[in-house]
This record gives sequence, C-alpha cells and structure tokens, in this order.
Amino acid sequence: MPVQFLRRLVRPSVIFRTSLAPAQPLRPSIVSSLPKSPAFQPLPPARAHKCTLIQVLRNGRSQQRARKLRSPQLAGRPELKGVCLKVGTTKPKKPNSGERKIARVRLSSGKVITAYIPGEGHNVQQHSVVMVRGGRAQDCPGVKYHLVRGALDLGGVGNRITSRSKYGTKKPKAA
Repeated sequence: MPVQFLRRLVRPSVIFRTSLAPAQPLRPSIVSSLPKSPAFQPLPPARAHKCTLIQVLRNGRSQQRARKLRSPQLAGRPELKGVCLKVGTTKPKKPNSGERKIARVRLSSGKVITAYIPGEGHNVQQHSVVMVRGGRAQDCPGVKYHLVRGALDLGGVGNRITSRSKYGTKKPKAA
C-alpha cells in the first residue's frame, strides 16, 4: 500500500516525460491567452520564480513581463546625437533647492526629450549639437537623460580635478 501511494505521488513517468520533452508548456490554453507582444518574453531558467514540482506539472511555467526601460527614447542604444531646441533651468523637487540646468533636445530619431546638463557651467545654446546618454536626474521630475560633457558642441568642465572622465576634462599638465 505505501509503495503504491508513493508511486502515485511522485509519478516518475510524468517527471521523466517533461524533463526530456522539448520546452513546451503543458497547458497551451494559458499561453494562447497571453498577448503576442515583445513585452512578454520567456524567462531564462536561472531567473524563474521558485515553484514546486507539482505546481509546474499542473500549470506549466508562466511568463514574466519584460522590465520597463529606464530611458525609453534611446531604445537600447548607449547614446544618441541631438540638436538643442531650448536651454533653461528648473527647480528641483522638495527637499532640495537651486537651479538645475536642462535642455530640450530633438534626437536624431526625431523624438524630443528633456536632458540634464551635468557639472558647473556650460556652453550649450540653441542649435548646439549634443550627445545624449541615459540616466535620470534624481531631483528633477521627468528628466531621464543626461548630456555627455566633452562630446560634440558641449565642452568639458574647466578646472576639474576629480571624476574628470564624467565631465570631459583632460588631465592638467604637471607644473
């Protein structure tokens, strides 16, 4: 009696069949009801949710939504060229105060974005050609992009000693 109970519980034929079979869901009705869009992508096995063997055998594995892009207008590109439409300042969110320098930029893809100008001082004006990278300005709402200092028409920060590569500044000459 206990042997039959264990045999029914484990069901080696089902486990063996699913481990050797090609990666195909056990219940096609669930998969057919999911929308066919690039936002749904199957998970690699290492990042799958932890579920029990019985749950997998009964329901199959469910798909997880793809992550939302941090810089949607760049769409997987590290940086894009753009032309400044307007340069101005904005006030940061509540606990901070000051003036944050921002620019409205028309990217080469045709989309218009708001980008933060990092560092002290800048030489950007209307019609300047600039390089845009991802990365939001934490205390400026709606600003999800940074301009790259020292690239194209945007010059580097003068007299910068530390973190020079972020601000497009050459190493000062040794005196």
